[in-house]
Amino acid sequence: MLLRVRQNRRVPVHQINDPDDDRIADYRALTDVELRTRWEPPHGLFIAEGELVLRRALRAGYPARSYLVDAKRVDQLADLDTGDAPVYAATQDVLQRATGFHVHRGVLASFHRRPLPTAAEVLAAARRVVLLEDVNNHTNLGAVFRGAAALGIDAVLLSPSCADPLYRRSVRVSMGEVFAMPYAKLDSWPEGLDQVSEAGFTVLAMTPAPDAVPIQRLTPAQRERAALLLGAEGPGLTAAAQAASDVRVVLPMRRGVDSLNVAAAAAVAFWELGRDDPPFGGE
Repeated sequence: MLLRVRQNRRVPVHQINDPDDDRIADYRALTDVELRTRWEPPHGLFIAEGELVLRRALRAGYPARSYLVDAKRVDQLADLDTGDAPVYAATQDVLQRATGFHVHRGVLASFHRRPLPTAAEVLAAARRVVLLEDVNNHTNLGAVFRGAAALGIDAVLLSPSCADPLYRRSVRVSMGEVFAMPYAKLDSWPEGLDQVSEAGFTVLAMTPAPDAVPIQRLTPAQRERAALLLGAEGPGLTAAAQAASDVRVVLPMRRGVDSLNVAAAAAVAFWELGRDDPPFGGE
């Protein structure tokens, strides 16, 4: 069955009535992290949820594979040039049975991934970066990307054990800022931190250790080309990663609180490192 959208005559909208329809295999069991990890990167795809996020993916140049839309919301895509990517529509019941959750934003899209730049390429174009060790919580990862984009960080470098920034939850929490923020993976860890230092960055390891330097007391030279190193929620940075850093820094805490959520700590540190930057705004 084909639905015609008046404003978008180039592409027919295909009605999906069976949640097991192979045409929407990209969207199956979206809440199963293990399954999605085995499916998405090997097939070179990722899923965007929500109209704002999918539009940002398109604007960033990611090619769409397909769209899956609540049948009542097909007009939301009417102004898009969907190219060769098919548009599928389904009822909420079919969407929920296919994806495993209530698609309350009403719009999903499957996109082709692009080759990642190398760490050397990312470092060469950046002045200030964030390094993440073993941050495998997708919500925290997405929030770090959003804070980095908003607060003057130029790129993100990931340890091999970090979560996938293009996993649906990370993309959603970042509000699509993962598409705007250059990122790369360091193939070896913590040895890869030597590459960051050799590129002229000062590696700043965030830790609540009592002998760490309060971040507001860093020298201008230490701030100039800063690479802020953050660890996973709970365990924090490994001893090996701290040993490979140049300076250990801390956010001073009050009232006996020993630390913040990694995304919150990252945002505070990003702001502090860029507090003397010229004002900026907009996209």
